[in-house]
Amino acid sequence: MRTLIRAILGFWLVAAALPAIPVPAAYAQDITAGGTIDEIVIRGTQRIEPATVRSYLDVDPGDSFDAARLNQSLKALFDTGLFADVTLKREGERLIVQVSENPIINRISLEGNEELQTKTLRAELQLRPRVVYTRAKVQQDVKRLLEVYRRNGYFGARIEPKIIEREQNRVDLVFEIDEGPETTVEAINFIGNEAFSDSTLRGEIQTSVSAWWKLLSTSDTYDPDRLGFDRELLRRFYLSEGYADFAVESAVAELTPDREGFIITFTVDEGPRYTLDEVNVTSAIEDLDPQRLRQALETESGEVYNAKAVDESITNITQVVGNLGFAFVDVKPTVERDRENRTIDLTYRVQEGPRVFVERINISGNVRTLDRVIRREFQLVEGDAFNAAKLRRSRQRVEKLGFFKSVKVDKTEGATSDKTVINVDVKEQSTGSLSFGAGFSTDAGVLGNVQLRERNLLGRGQDLKLNFSVSTQRQQIDLSFTEPYFLGRNLSAGIDLFKTETNRDEQTFDESRTGGGVRFGYEIVDRWQQNWDLQFASRTIDDVDDDAALAIQEQEGSADRASVTHRLSYDSTNARFAPTRGVKASIRNSLAGGLGDVRFAKNVVSADGFYPLTESWTLHLGGEVGQITGLGQDTRILDRFFIGGSNVRGFAPSGLGPRDARTDDPLGAKQYYAGTVEAQFPIPLPEDVQIRGRLFTDVGAGWGVDSAPGTVLDSSNPRVSVGVGAGWQSPLGPIQFDFGFPIVRESFDEKETFRFSFGTQF
Repeated sequence: MRTLIRAILGFWLVAAALPAIPVPAAYAQDITAGGTIDEIVIRGTQRIEPATVRSYLDVDPGDSFDAARLNQSLKALFDTGLFADVTLKREGERLIVQVSENPIINRISLEGNEELQTKTLRAELQLRPRVVYTRAKVQQDVKRLLEVYRRNGYFGARIEPKIIEREQNRVDLVFEIDEGPETTVEAINFIGNEAFSDSTLRGEIQTSVSAWWKLLSTSDTYDPDRLGFDRELLRRFYLSEGYADFAVESAVAELTPDREGFIITFTVDEGPRYTLDEVNVTSAIEDLDPQRLRQALETESGEVYNAKAVDESITNITQVVGNLGFAFVDVKPTVERDRENRTIDLTYRVQEGPRVFVERINISGNVRTLDRVIRREFQLVEGDAFNAAKLRRSRQRVEKLGFFKSVKVDKTEGATSDKTVINVDVKEQSTGSLSFGAGFSTDAGVLGNVQLRERNLLGRGQDLKLNFSVSTQRQQIDLSFTEPYFLGRNLSAGIDLFKTETNRDEQTFDESRTGGGVRFGYEIVDRWQQNWDLQFASRTIDDVDDDAALAIQEQEGSADRASVTHRLSYDSTNARFAPTRGVKASIRNSLAGGLGDVRFAKNVVSADGFYPLTESWTLHLGGEVGQITGLGQDTRILDRFFIGGSNVRGFAPSGLGPRDARTDDPLGAKQYYAGTVEAQFPIPLPEDVQIRGRLFTDVGAGWGVDSAPGTVLDSSNPRVSVGVGAGWQSPLGPIQFDFGFPIVRESFDEKETFRFSFGTQF
């Protein structure tokens, strides 16, 4: 239906333009058979030589007046596209060829286009100035322009070509464009879905329903290519949820009567939901024990069938078998359905694959990006044994770079039957950006941010970023450079320079930091990342209030800190922002000393788990602990932990932990812990807004301080708060707010009932 609508719409629009184009005539008149041609006379030529016209004729002087040959000559002349009119007639024994040459295009203009740039449209035109004007070529250009408008969501666009005659048989060609309104998606409907609601399925596809808040998004404009991708996204989602028989029976886009929007309808067949009964691994390779491969499986008996986990298991098995020295391996999963009991017996069959080697890897389409940037993401090189799983993973790694609009990888037969050639075709996209951010938070007040970034510097895959941010509490400028493959190895390395000024009103002093550092990072195994950061910073405490705590006044002045930080992290969550499934955890260790004035050891461990409770509810369990110890000296206030605010809601930033009894200034804690139990759920607003609400309980405490003058209020007793909040990933940036209420607290703690943040680039 969608194809039929597009064809009818395109035919109607082009047909509407045709009356403005003169229709050529080509016919033979007053030619009677019999007799011999004594002479051929060419009339009407201006730019074209008569001899050129003669070359297309199928008759010569001395031939007879043959109707079939004359008609063939007439057709040949008209097919050249050089003539608007061709006439053959007989005068006695003479053949008169009367032609009217097609004009030459003097100038091409586009009028009425506002949404699409003229240079974008001109790039689609086949006609050019000083080229012969023909009606057929104009029709083709009209179709191309309409297709460009359709790809950009303007299915109601109309284009009328007109000509303005000039002297010397020249014409100006004008495409008059009526763009019409942007053709948006007015509704997305699903038929046949029972396990998941329409709103859940809308969240899994890229296309979305038009709404006023999607000013900066293009997902609500109709795109046929995106609709095809949406079918695949639905298939992946259902297969990951156990619906092994799922199929999208149709995806139909219907244009509304006012021609301003589309109604999209997906018809699906969910089928039953399967769980895994038996999961086995078999091996047809001699000396390969299949039991050694079970540890590589991401699927277990009793779990819901998950096609994504099956793919990951195949990749893991291939990797393990390869490490054991078996180069040619083929892993095929076989699925035996028990539709009555809705179970699946899954068997991974490991067998020897065909002995095929990679002869060559061809890369095309990369105008700016160097070949080696693409090649280093490949897990195959020339001469390796061909492996389909590694090829698939290589394509994913190239796509993950973010440098290309599309990445196509295929293979062809090599010079011999045991060799294959891998062809990689990429289409580059812009990797430079100048971004501006603005926002507000209860911690920092009004925020502003400007960032200049190039993620593929000089086509080498290097990342260069200059960032400047300012708020009522903090001003910062930093420059960073990252080389993702340092010394040709899978090792990222970077350099950072920074300068920060912070007004710590709650602690009655100002802080400034100036310094830089180098960092290294690498992937240990899938999902595990290790990073090292060596940093040197000069830090100053100044503008200390006269009535500030004596512990703060004692530390006024500058101190240099040289530190090395190690971070080991794991991440299996399903999304970078607002995950609903998976675990992420990290261990961070810092050691300061050596060249600087500050010496300490600092450790922080954190973990967050996200577990689906129902189709739309998610349970978030999170926790973190930290500890710092001075090495031969007391810890400084700038190095300690300040608890409250975002990690224990209901309490102000620095609201928990040791405080000076006289001034009530926070002094920072030497150890702390914080945890949360949070239920996340959709708020029943228009489904495309997708605001997530949350109910939470936070618990935490910060305590311990080195010897300090005066009386210090300190307690390691747990503090507890409860509250509600919501978050929205708006087109202008994330918006978060929480209402927190302490139910267990100490008398000297500072409360904060409401927290709000909004902004981008922070």
